[in-house]
Amino acid sequence: MQTESGLVDTTESKAEYFLSAPEIIGHIGFFPVTNTLFTSLLITVFLSIIAFSISKKLSMVPGKLQAFMEIIIEYIFKLTEQIAGSKAPVFFPWLMTFVLFILTANLSGLLPGFSSIGIYKIIDGTKTFIPFFHSINADLNSTLALAFISLFITHFFAIRFLGIKAYLQKWFSTKMFGIALFVGMLELVSEFTKIISLSFRLYGNIQAGKVMLKTAKSFYPFVLPLPFYIMEIMVAFIQTAVFMMLTLVFMRILSSKQIH
Repeated sequence: MQTESGLVDTTESKAEYFLSAPEIIGHIGFFPVTNTLFTSLLITVFLSIIAFSISKKLSMVPGKLQAFMEIIIEYIFKLTEQIAGSKAPVFFPWLMTFVLFILTANLSGLLPGFSSIGIYKIIDGTKTFIPFFHSINADLNSTLALAFISLFITHFFAIRFLGIKAYLQKWFSTKMFGIALFVGMLELVSEFTKIISLSFRLYGNIQAGKVMLKTAKSFYPFVLPLPFYIMEIMVAFIQTAVFMMLTLVFMRILSSKQIH
């Protein structure tokens, strides 16, 4: 943006570079469709097609795709069972959904041409390139939504397994006075900080990788980014596992019968 003195103000462009805000690519009526939302819908459709294809071709002698998915599902289910015990069959579908969606979203952002396909629009008198696709978890709106879903389903299962009375007694009890009451209130507040923990951890790591790759490409676009791509693939798996494991642990702890 150019100031009255003729100098170029780069504050706004730097903020957009590091915050990676989604851009609006169109409207459905009055509803704006951002490139993050568009990418989310494409990934959802892609995963749905994969799931439908596998379910229609299940066999005792699995093909390559079925065998690959069975390995992943079996591994995550056993991991869930080790931590959640008898509650594993209830927790597992949600955890598996988180794993598939977050991992696919993380890896898709590394595909060639992901952020270079789009359209040009005139915004505030300036010709601006708007990509069709946006790395989902490099958008804080998306990671906040995932964190809210994780927290909601965690408390839903806590009420389901404990009952509303035992659930409320985790924070409020007639026997809670003084320090015990203060600790109970702190733990209640800490439930909301889980949203910040889950969302900012995922967003920060994916967005940092995106900025790092963009910086590496600006210096030397052919060879220099390759090690960073390998590292980002590792980060994609690690951050998926971290989100899933934290959600699983939160579910396990909150669904237990431990009362203050």
